[in-house]
Amino acid sequence: MKPTNPINLFEPQVMAIVNVTDDSFYNASRTITIGSLHSRICDAVEQGATIIDIGGYSSRPGANDISLQEEWLRVRRGLEAVRDVSKDVVISVDTFRAEVARNAIEEFGWMIINDISAGELSPEIIDVVAESDVPYVAMHMRGTPQSMQHNTHYDGGVVAEVYSYFEQRVKYLSMRGVKHIIIDPGFGFAKSVEQNYELLASLNKFSDLGCPILAGLSRKSMIYKVLDSTPADALAGTIALNWEALRQGATILRVHDVREAVQQVKLYNTIKGL
Repeated sequence: MKPTNPINLFEPQVMAIVNVTDDSFYNASRTITIGSLHSRICDAVEQGATIIDIGGYSSRPGANDISLQEEWLRVRRGLEAVRDVSKDVVISVDTFRAEVARNAIEEFGWMIINDISAGELSPEIIDVVAESDVPYVAMHMRGTPQSMQHNTHYDGGVVAEVYSYFEQRVKYLSMRGVKHIIIDPGFGFAKSVEQNYELLASLNKFSDLGCPILAGLSRKSMIYKVLDSTPADALAGTIALNWEALRQGATILRVHDVREAVQQVKLYNTIKGL
């Protein structure tokens, strides 16, 4: 069932990252127990997140593969925790597996499906999304989380090739019946540090595709490598790049630090409204 008051994905929203994993790149984001899940989700909702993104499969570079059954157990635990905390907040499920997406929608209803592979790793997920008429985040990545950082060469330049990919992918998804497409350029996925900044500097070009844009920059290596730091010390850099993402047309900020992102959106909307 669709929410009675769905959020407008063309206006800035804050998506809180909830990793039901034990090996995500940012240690503080790992919420594998029921207690840590409830605490994390309560904080995110209280701080103003409009979307809670539940993931059970770590997609950091070189992450370990896990079974479909293990991923679904983790995702289900996270979804139950969200609905224990709030009946109204919008849910997103971060998965590239059709079966996980199907199970989540059948048991928990309308939600966003957030797919790091844009349907390349499990093509059946496109049918699940189309049949359920739910929003779909299509992210750009090459290969898999285990191999993606060996695929960073772009003959025509990263901006041109990623844009061309989305031109074709949006048409294909639309043809397959997906009505609500969100695009994610995939910062940190099969891109070098320099390529990530090239994409960010040209993010406004992707607005021409007519889809909401998700920016997942939070505490990533493109920040802490430039600052000679660590994910734990990358909050200030995340705030800086998220502001640029908003300025360049991003409408969904996917973040670990909800309070700061909500404040950013409020200030950005204030400036934009002048």
